[in-house]
Amino acid sequence: MALKLYNTLSKKEEFFRPRKGKKVNFFVCGPTVYDFSHIGHARTYIIFDVIVKYLREKGYNVFYLQNITDIDDKIIKRAKERITTPRKLARDFEKEYLKDMKSLRVDSITKYARATEHIEEIINQVKRLSKKDYTYRIEDGIYYNIRKFLDYGKLSKRTALQAEDAVSRIDEGKRKRNKGDFCLWKFSELDEPSWNSPWGLGRPGWHIEDTAIAEKYFGFQYDIHGGARDLIFPHHEAEIAQMEALSGKKPFVKYWLHSGFLTVRGQKMAKSLGNFITIRDFIDKKSPRILRFLIIKNHYRSPIDYDEEIVKQTENELERIDEFVNKLQTTDFKVQTNYKFQITNYKEKFERAMEDDFNTPKTIAVLFNLINKVNSLIDKNQLGRKEAKGILDFLRKIDRIFNVIFWPKAQEKIPPVILNLVKKRENYRKEGQWKKADELRKKIKKVGYWIEDTKTGSKIKKIRS
Repeated sequence: MALKLYNTLSKKEEFFRPRKGKKVNFFVCGPTVYDFSHIGHARTYIIFDVIVKYLREKGYNVFYLQNITDIDDKIIKRAKERITTPRKLARDFEKEYLKDMKSLRVDSITKYARATEHIEEIINQVKRLSKKDYTYRIEDGIYYNIRKFLDYGKLSKRTALQAEDAVSRIDEGKRKRNKGDFCLWKFSELDEPSWNSPWGLGRPGWHIEDTAIAEKYFGFQYDIHGGARDLIFPHHEAEIAQMEALSGKKPFVKYWLHSGFLTVRGQKMAKSLGNFITIRDFIDKKSPRILRFLIIKNHYRSPIDYDEEIVKQTENELERIDEFVNKLQTTDFKVQTNYKFQITNYKEKFERAMEDDFNTPKTIAVLFNLINKVNSLIDKNQLGRKEAKGILDFLRKIDRIFNVIFWPKAQEKIPPVILNLVKKRENYRKEGQWKKADELRKKIKKVGYWIEDTKTGSKIKKIRS
């Protein structure tokens, strides 16, 4: 099988062939650290975590680079509101972002690169662009003249803004030559963070930090650039214009991958609409595992419309997986027939789905087909220990990519009154007083707990509403 992925640049699926053998340089746009990250951000970072882990599982040597935007208009504005410094605000929210990523098991990043630690590289790129006559100076900074780059618009197939774009950071210099021109170096106000440059005190524009960081670690060209769909224009379009103008080499990035939106009841998340859900809020109310699985089971390019119903469905699916794994781990398998279960077919289907542009919905369908088939075999006493071990090994291999199946279980506190009722019921069962035991079981169920009788004793589970 050969991996195919959808390239935003060509607008079609292409076979994946890295520029240098098994070496893959992979860049994903990181967060602007001025607030807590929301579940829309989680969608992007989880899915690229899965993609990188799959590539590594296939034997690719992936250097996964992610920038941290720690200087920006939003950071400066929020720092003033909170009466703190932009640096402290950025460091505080960077720590919170990394905590969220750890909770979500997003741990594939090779290097986090802060914008403020690459000022020298940023200034150097702006200087070289100026020498090549791609820039001009106006009242608030040094701007890139998009008219000078004839290929501007080739990624998005346009040069004008649309509703879905990342419109919050469009540079609005009053004397811009072209509407789409963007700032490479912003002149700082007296009370703003600033660095010395050939053009005076200032700070980086948003787009230039990514190409400066990428050039430092990857050079002029690399394999994969990922990000959310709303970054295609103008952010990624600007990156192409900057780097290809500098190097004269095309393409700057061989494969562009973009994740779909996560909306809430059809609307993009916004604090003004009251539908803004931070990763931290979701984790506190539900769990990081539920959020991770909810995102994985949808194709990375497809939109996800979030509501409580899909959260509940995700919880139920995870319970089915847990019950299946527990059954494989605890059942004393004794085969009564000559039937031999083959896991190879499921392995091939899983790989075929992942090789088709990382089609995770199909892989999850393969997983549940496996669960249904094996549960049927267990019921008929047609599964042996060797086959059960092979299935568990396959699930562990999947989980090296998904990080969602073998999740450490949080110990749920069962109220003492419920524990006492369960103990009393156990005594009734030992004495053969089945009617009284059944009555207690019903009583326990009424107050929200379910008892499962197993060979190793009674297991108590809270009934989810």
